[in-house]
Amino acid sequence: MSILSNLIGPVAGLLDKVVPDADERAKLAHEIATMSERHAQEALLGQLEINKAEAASGSLFKGGWRPMVGWVCALAFGYQFLVYPIAGAIYGHFSVFHFDDIAPKLDMGPLMTVLGGLLGIGGLRTYEKQKGLTK
Repeated sequence: MSILSNLIGPVAGLLDKVVPDADERAKLAHEIATMSERHAQEALLGQLEINKAEAASGSLFKGGWRPMVGWVCALAFGYQFLVYPIAGAIYGHFSVFHFDDIAPKLDMGPLMTVLGGLLGIGGLRTYEKQKGLTK
């Protein structure tokens, strides 16, 4: 979008030379200035329609990836905060080796990003259901 923004200034300068009417020139300058925002908004609306169609699909291949990502996050979260500490405590009582040597500890940064996004989407979904916007 910055490329388009860089082109707007010179084009608006050309309007002074090409269009003699000040009102018409102002209207064209406004059209040019808002062109990139309109295009970005249209692209987002198109993606929204695609997302709606995917979510409404009964096909596991098209609509099933969102629940799958949720389950993967839930399993990783459970492993990191339930299985790993409990198994580490039990293993630590019966072995001279460190539990970290045999069981991996997960990097929680990317997991929390994805999980936070999913929970945010879930919160919006709850809001939509409460307002009666969806079935």
